[in-house]
Amino acid sequence: MGTLGILISLALLMYLAYRGINVLILAPLLALLALLFSGEVAMLLPTYTQVFMKAMGGYVIQFFPLFLLGALFGKLMDDSGSARAIAHGIVAKLGSERAILAIVLACGILTYGGVSLFVVAFAVYPIGAALFREADIPKRLIPGAIALGSFTFTMTALPGTPAIQNAIPNPFFGTDAFAAPGLGIIAGLIMFGLGSWWLTSQARKLKAAGEGYGDHREDPVEQDYSHTPGFWLALLPILIVIGLNYVMAKQILPGIDASYLAKPEFGGLADAKSLIGIWSIIVALASAIVLLIVMHWRRWMDLKKTVNDGAFGSMLPILNTAAEVGYGTVIASLAGFVVIRDLVLGVSDNPLISEAVAVNILAGITGSASGGMSIALKTLGEQYMTLATTAGISPELLHRVAAMASGCMDTLPHNGAVISLLAICKLTHRESYKFIFVNTVAFPMMALAVVIALGTLFGSF
Repeated sequence: MGTLGILISLALLMYLAYRGINVLILAPLLALLALLFSGEVAMLLPTYTQVFMKAMGGYVIQFFPLFLLGALFGKLMDDSGSARAIAHGIVAKLGSERAILAIVLACGILTYGGVSLFVVAFAVYPIGAALFREADIPKRLIPGAIALGSFTFTMTALPGTPAIQNAIPNPFFGTDAFAAPGLGIIAGLIMFGLGSWWLTSQARKLKAAGEGYGDHREDPVEQDYSHTPGFWLALLPILIVIGLNYVMAKQILPGIDASYLAKPEFGGLADAKSLIGIWSIIVALASAIVLLIVMHWRRWMDLKKTVNDGAFGSMLPILNTAAEVGYGTVIASLAGFVVIRDLVLGVSDNPLISEAVAVNILAGITGSASGGMSIALKTLGEQYMTLATTAGISPELLHRVAAMASGCMDTLPHNGAVISLLAICKLTHRESYKFIFVNTVAFPMMALAVVIALGTLFGSF
């Protein structure tokens, strides 16, 4: 009954999340529902306060700085006009004849530099609409192009990306954002190459069938870019994030004396290895934020409002993800979970395949890359690390596979980012989801398979 309760709880989580009920409500209720099936009625309140809330709070303690700084950086890039300037600059250089490639690259550069995918969608959509209209490319391809540039290679594959999905494995495996860089670049090229080629071929096919941009009177009015910063000035904070993240992770922080971490007030850690990846991103984002504020000092209409909106914008995403982590921790504490754990671990003797399956399934169920990966690593990360050590597999390879697996099945139809993107573009699942699915589920899955195969054969590189 315990295992059946877990499966019912997971099914309800996926269905009710798709129906729009917030995970902050769903996660504790459905975790406790699974507990009821296990027959431990007397444990309801202790489990909620001592297991669920403790795990939720622990996640917030660990990752809140990244959510806060990431949201603040994205809001500053948006309100300063930098995000629009970068997108418009790329479009101007490539022209309407390469409209799809221009949108993918614009989104890719912005998200690789740490700009929130929601900010990117809002900034790029008006440009994409104008560009696709000029080239007479069907509008329903726009969400696929934005999703390819924002939800795939720059989120999980490319080394150094400050995306939270690339930071979550750090404390579990003692890695940093540049884990397995060669494999990450190969995977990124596969996603980018296949996605761009497929969208372009779909555009040709639809146009040959007589479908053009269409009549969309609700499209945004084309914006005036005369008051935005220049392209290279707008790009500078992004270069700072990437460059400083690398220098801190590879050159500066590994050489510091971190013996003080052994003290109880610092967690009693043996070294700083599990923290360096997070510290590096914090320094990089904080430095870029200061640079943005100073660089655009005269552009701010209301800097206090921008900062406050950015800070408030970090709250719901981290609380949603933390609630999912609390849910996963409760599920992992139940006796019925042993059956599921052994089933997942027994999928393959190769821990990379087992890890990829576990993260994919949980990301698909929760509709969240960060939530699914956090649950998987919280419940099974230690076992994967032990199995990998026994098999001689690098922790960096575990990191890259976990990050990439989180970005495959997360974008099923109930995913919040997918729903938001379609709302921004004023399109429906029926019109555009196919183009999102192929680019964010099918091609990333292919890239993940290639990375697992190469990693198994040649190790991490």
